[in-house]
Amino acid sequence: MSEYGIFGPLVGSIDEGTSSARFIIFKANSSEVVTSHQKELTQHFPQEGWVEQDPYDILEVVTTCIHKAVENLVELGGKPEDIIAVGVTNQRETTIVWDKDTGRPLHNAIVWLDMRTSSTIEKLLDTVPNKTRNKNYLKPLCGLPLSPYFSAVKLRWLSDNVNAVKNAMKNGTCLFGTVDTWIIWNLTGGANGGKHITDVTNASRTMLMNIENLEWDPLLLKFFEVPKSVLPAIKSSSEIYGYISDGPLAGKPISGCLGDQQAALVGQMCLQKGQAKATYGTGCFVLYNTGDIRVNSSRGLLTTVAYQLGSKNPPYYALEGSVAIAGAALGWLRDNLGLLENAKDSQGLAETATENGSVVFVPAFSGLYAPYWRQDARGVICGITEDTNSNHIIKAALEAVCYQVRDILDAMNEDCGIPLQLLKVDGGMTSNNMVMQMQADLVGINVIKAGFTESTALGAALVAYWGVDSTTQVAPIPMMNGTTYYPQISDDERDMRYKQWKMAVDRSLGWDQN
Repeated sequence: MSEYGIFGPLVGSIDEGTSSARFIIFKANSSEVVTSHQKELTQHFPQEGWVEQDPYDILEVVTTCIHKAVENLVELGGKPEDIIAVGVTNQRETTIVWDKDTGRPLHNAIVWLDMRTSSTIEKLLDTVPNKTRNKNYLKPLCGLPLSPYFSAVKLRWLSDNVNAVKNAMKNGTCLFGTVDTWIIWNLTGGANGGKHITDVTNASRTMLMNIENLEWDPLLLKFFEVPKSVLPAIKSSSEIYGYISDGPLAGKPISGCLGDQQAALVGQMCLQKGQAKATYGTGCFVLYNTGDIRVNSSRGLLTTVAYQLGSKNPPYYALEGSVAIAGAALGWLRDNLGLLENAKDSQGLAETATENGSVVFVPAFSGLYAPYWRQDARGVICGITEDTNSNHIIKAALEAVCYQVRDILDAMNEDCGIPLQLLKVDGGMTSNNMVMQMQADLVGINVIKAGFTESTALGAALVAYWGVDSTTQVAPIPMMNGTTYYPQISDDERDMRYKQWKMAVDRSLGWDQN
């Protein structure tokens, strides 16, 4: 260890989320954080249901976080030279197109939860053979249903509606990527030799990758009318992709990449078949590790790549259920209705809500994701009486997250035939003890909160470390003990409350007739 400074070898993790980005420096192959820096990201809403970010802003925030975290490291007595690898994890499905000669974006990034592509979906459904309009038509190839959520649909919208993109595709100068691809291309040189790559987990969210052979699929490219020239090379989640070209980490390898939910699965040490985790952020995402077996869901879940640890190793797969609106519902209560000043106040306010009102809130602001996949759903609040006050609605917003996780876990149990014994959880909302207790109550199994909050960044750091040190045995690292929440209500009460939720979901369907 003598060649390294006081902290030993280190690994940097770029964690680029929807609302902020961070750079976290870990001790290599451990969950111990040495230092970090975080910065917020701006979102733009040009029209109702449209969500965009400036690709330059994403890049500027990431590079600022790297610079500041490295400055912190030096102040602590560490050395930038001790960073032996850098990993990337990112918000998935968000779509960026740029010019390969100038490096300039051809349009703002279209963020994963953007709904503008609903009209594109309608057009694409019309092209499904035999006029079946079957939204699962491509699922055997890519594991995903036709939905505004995925990158290929966003890319198709851009090529249909933005002349700069259309022309660049014709001229062969257009590059497409999810956020990982944009960051890695720029950090490794950009227009001067930057590496145009993505990893299997991010590629599996585009609807363009064949879920079996992990390559861009000619039938999928033809269906979406995407030229192969715009696409990055697909790599494993853990190998050296290229080297950072300048800044405080110049010459350091970027050697790990995972979409954020897959990174949380690795960071939570769900490396065995049958283990599952839920991450509570803007949305909520549940991933169930199915090992080297692809489970094709008949109940509205997605088949996705969990990780591939090196190009010579087989991929591991996961079943995934996604909830579009989790923490975002509290933001809506704060910004649109003024019911709370800060999302952190939600627990205290919800705890004052009396039990005699059973208000149910379905926050289907832009449709429902898994397991329903209904774009026509819209938000509803049911069960209001003259006793209902704002705190009941806040409590119902928190419960809605837990009910949606129950929807997904029920579907997973039915698809896999092996009921989950426990659920590992991470993300911002896990700091709300009331939500975690409600989650245990409403799913009827133990919920285990990580003793460590940075699961997503840790996942990226681990695959980056394994990517530069192939001698390392890929094994779970010791984790701090967290908190376990045990179910405290009867089966009858659980079933009665869940039945009310299902009634409310039925009432949310069919509102958007466009």
